[in-house]
Amino acid sequence: MTSLPSVEDLQLIQAIVRTGAVGTAARELRIAQPSASQRLARIERLCGVRLFERDTRGARPTAAGAELARRADHILSHLEEVYDATRAAATGHRLVIGTFASLAPILFPVLDADLELEQVVDHGQFLVERVAEGTLDAAFIAIAEQMTLPRGTVARRIGRDDLVVFVPAGVPLPGTNKQPLKDRLVAFSTYDRGSEEIQARLVALGATARRGVTLGTTVAMARRRAHLAVVPRSALATELLPGEQLVAAPFRYRLTLSVVTTPTPPKDLVRYLPQLRTTLNLS
Repeated sequence: MTSLPSVEDLQLIQAIVRTGAVGTAARELRIAQPSASQRLARIERLCGVRLFERDTRGARPTAAGAELARRADHILSHLEEVYDATRAAATGHRLVIGTFASLAPILFPVLDADLELEQVVDHGQFLVERVAEGTLDAAFIAIAEQMTLPRGTVARRIGRDDLVVFVPAGVPLPGTNKQPLKDRLVAFSTYDRGSEEIQARLVALGATARRGVTLGTTVAMARRRAHLAVVPRSALATELLPGEQLVAAPFRYRLTLSVVTTPTPPKDLVRYLPQLRTTLNLS
């Protein structure tokens, strides 16, 4: 039987990817470099593939190494929550709610105002897997309709979200001709898989499109540099500053926010969904 990876193995992979060198990773983990090299060689033998390209400049992950590092991040972050979840179970049930990084700053402050919850951030695929295995009460994602859900989970649509143009104070509105964004710098971000489509549409309308890594980052970029941004309406449902406004996007694009749970979801959460829909201005 193939040996399972240990926590130390996964931490070594993380450290090599983060530092770009086996020696530096070994020092960070306080182990001898020969030991780190031997452990890496053993992991590669178990995987049956090369995980890093190594030369005098350091160690660069192969596609397989990058995937193992991604899995290591997920597994170790999961382990870090074990004791917190155990303590929470001793003091009474708290909802364990997960979502992806871009939506977390919008969703969690709203939920936390009225529900006792533990917050988890991860990729949508991993979140729904955790719902299926019973370590997550609910996952809020925007790709439920684009994926096959694990057995034992169901998706409930919360509402539809539209893209809008965020106009910071003092910034001119988009034009009204066939290219309303001609020669305009426009930051954009979305929480579904439509980034490439949105960018293509913005470019077709004359914009110089710049992708923001998260919704909050995109809004901050627009405010700081005084230019337009295209984001889901929910991104600014509760935080417009004086002089700022939202106007309809020059093309139609809708997102669907869903919550994935077991067939018997937490009653407190289900009761709260209509209020959540209203607060986030979903239709």
